[in-house]
Amino acid sequence: MSLKPERRGIHVDQSELLCKKGCGYFGNPAWQGFCSKCWREEYQKARQKQIQEDWELAERLQREEEAAYASTQGAQGGQPSLTFSKFEEKKTNEKTRKVTTVKKFFSSSSKAPPKKVCQEKTLKPGQIGWERNADNLLRDLKEIFTPPWDLTSPTEETQEVKTPSPAINRQPSIETDRVSKDFIEFLKTYQKPGQEVYKQCKIFLEAMHHKKELNIEEQSEYVQDFYQNTSDKLQYRWKVSPEKAEKVLDEIEKFIMTRLYKHVFCPETTDDEKKDLAVQRRIRALHWVTPQMLCVPVDEDIPEVSDMVVKAITDIIEMDSKRVPRDKLACITRCSKQIFNAIKVTKNEPASADDFLPTLIYIVLKGNPPRLQSNIQYITRFCNPNRLMTGEDGYYFTNLCCAIAFIEKLDAQSLNLSEEDFDRYMSGQASPKKQDSENWSSNMCVGVQQMHKNLDLISQLNERQERIVNEAKKLEKDLIDWTDGISKEVQDIVEKYPLDIKAKSQPLPAIDSENVENDKLPPPLQPQVYAG
Repeated sequence: MSLKPERRGIHVDQSELLCKKGCGYFGNPAWQGFCSKCWREEYQKARQKQIQEDWELAERLQREEEAAYASTQGAQGGQPSLTFSKFEEKKTNEKTRKVTTVKKFFSSSSKAPPKKVCQEKTLKPGQIGWERNADNLLRDLKEIFTPPWDLTSPTEETQEVKTPSPAINRQPSIETDRVSKDFIEFLKTYQKPGQEVYKQCKIFLEAMHHKKELNIEEQSEYVQDFYQNTSDKLQYRWKVSPEKAEKVLDEIEKFIMTRLYKHVFCPETTDDEKKDLAVQRRIRALHWVTPQMLCVPVDEDIPEVSDMVVKAITDIIEMDSKRVPRDKLACITRCSKQIFNAIKVTKNEPASADDFLPTLIYIVLKGNPPRLQSNIQYITRFCNPNRLMTGEDGYYFTNLCCAIAFIEKLDAQSLNLSEEDFDRYMSGQASPKKQDSENWSSNMCVGVQQMHKNLDLISQLNERQERIVNEAKKLEKDLIDWTDGISKEVQDIVEKYPLDIKAKSQPLPAIDSENVENDKLPPPLQPQVYAG
């Protein structure tokens, strides 16, 4: 029988793993099919569009207020009064509030508001004209897209670094302390650039401490901006080679994400935990799915292959114990390599993409990794984007996302089952039939074979027990009926032939009583003595 129909629900064209914009990098379902670079471009466009719309709305409101004010002045004869001063003060405060609000929700900068804007709050009403206020507002909106480290002077940076950070000084754990020491030792080899990198990381952690009230997507955008700007500085300002710059970014990611992990992993403001429970329940409901249903080309009867499957499951489960996104990706990569090796040993030839994805789905179903969606979202939000766009890490991560999406949408057609069988298996009313297991016995693992044998034995014992119980009840009924029948027969005979016993006038003497008058009795025996 051809395998093509069996793979219709699992096969994924490799082109589907790439960015839908056609840039050649790997896409991601969390980014709506875009790669990290294209997604950020789309996000920036949407953000700029929103800011432009807000600015147009602010201009329209300003014109309406000016028209209303002009009509009021005309009605009062053009005489300036205290009302004008209050109106202008209110207008200035309103503009400042709008600027602060826009920066809060859209800016990736951690710098303080410009000094001129702060000074405007202390100026007396009437000293600043409408045109100047509009120019200041435009300038502030433009500064939204300027990186914070390009707007902060070296003196201000030094002062900020010297200021103790509550987030950094809050009882660091042993792991955090060890990572910090390793990070400092690593940066010592880079001398001046290393000092600047450490300074920027301290500033960044301080800024993140004050951005906890932002939603997780804005925090993710801020982290990604920090990665990008640090990478640009390493290559263009400090003239570090791309290879070394990638190593520095890996260490930066390890340093900052170890400290931020408990604040940004599965935050309460998201539905990550809800998705985790949904995926976990889904995988538990699919416990009956066998490797043969997924066309998994892995023979677990081979001890070497069985060990590889166990190691792959261990690696994917271990992902939840890591803090750094790169370490979580490394667990996925190790799991995927174990899968490729298992397929290669089973088939005696290199594995293909069509073999890898079904096997990865089987490993996820068999292992049911904890907090799967939370880990996927954490990697997507805070990992170095270059790792997810290219290379084996990006390829394996994209396949894992596809595997999870397939599990969430798995249906009867994907497993070549009827809707009735699929519903019965999902509800737990039945499990795959014995004849199906016999057809798969050539490729079934030892554990599954033993499971089916035990199920058959339990079924036989259940049938025997039912027969014994039925026979015992029948025997009990037969004994009761036989006893009742005998009793009835005896009663009928007694009633038909009654026993009549006549009484004697004198009772018969006892045999051993003394009867001296009866001479017919022989004399009693006398002892005789014999002389020898």
